Amino acid sequence: MDISEFDYDLPAEAIAQEPIEPRDASRLLVVPGLVDRVFRDLPDLLEPGDVLVVNRTRVRSARLHARKDTGGVLEVLVTRRLEEGRWEALVRPARRVRPGTAFTAGSLRGTVVTGPERGRVEIELEVTGGGDVEAAIERHGTVPLPPYIHDAPADPERYQTVYATSVGSAAAPTAGLHVTEELMDRLAARGVEMAPVELDVGLATFLPMQGPTIDDHPMHVERYAVPPRTAAAVERARAGGGRVVAVGTTVVRTLEAASATGRLVAGEGETDLFITPGHRFRSVDAVVTNFHAPRTTLLVMLAAMVGDRWRAAYRHALDRGYRFLSFGDAMYIAEVPR
Repeated sequence: MDISEFDYDLPAEAIAQEPIEPRDASRLLVVPGLVDRVFRDLPDLLEPGDVLVVNRTRVRSARLHARKDTGGVLEVLVTRRLEEGRWEALVRPARRVRPGTAFTAGSLRGTVVTGPERGRVEIELEVTGGGDVEAAIERHGTVPLPPYIHDAPADPERYQTVYATSVGSAAAPTAGLHVTEELMDRLAARGVEMAPVELDVGLATFLPMQGPTIDDHPMHVERYAVPPRTAAAVERARAGGGRVVAVGTTVVRTLEAASATGRLVAGEGETDLFITPGHRFRSVDAVVTNFHAPRTTLLVMLAAMVGDRWRAAYRHALDRGYRFLSFGDAMYIAEVPR
């Protein structure tokens, strides 16, 4: 399939620049049917025995303003941990960075090991005098926002989900930004179980695809984890006739990657799964997702869920003033192909 098949006109004014308050006051477009609801209606759309699966990863304060030992400033965006002491990062300006380049950001000392390649490098990080690198990144860095958001929200926690516990993502699992504590209480009262997974969201998730066709696009790799209790919750839902509802494309990717054998398997791993039209979903029955940018792998995944109906849904949303992308509104896809 040609990448141009996943293009559409997204006006700048449709891109949400700030989160709506309260979180669950965002709009929710129900597909099929193109029914306009609000997100706080979600419990009414689910049934007792359903399980709602969420991504509990927290966005790392990954943007570091560093100074090179040779002078000059450097922006280092830590994207993921590769192994003990070694990390993947994006650097700017990349043209001034070579292997061996050393820099400091607060108590962090870093050295470029490989790269850059398209601005991406591998670096070694340590804390001066000893200490935890992850804690130092949180202390000295700031949360990176997507480039289409011009100003940071007054409360940085608005770019975190209310249930986030495990630091590791370079961007927010944005479908979960609509969930409130009150909504979780109502889901529980409805008899809907919530279960967590982890997928460390990488920045490549949101980048436009490369190549003339989707088959030419080199899919990125992300770490995921499925706790045993989540695998058990999914099994209970299946046995009792309930549905597995994924909150966000990151959860879809996690559950489908961990179901390669046909059954959801607990554990940790890495995935480069690219969900494209024709995919038969193994563990996911329904999906909550935001509205995605043109020519992204996220839009391809949406087409795998609803086919060409995504165009009518997006046209409906644009015509009715829905807000798009990270701080925007959401869709509820009531059924995906199995």
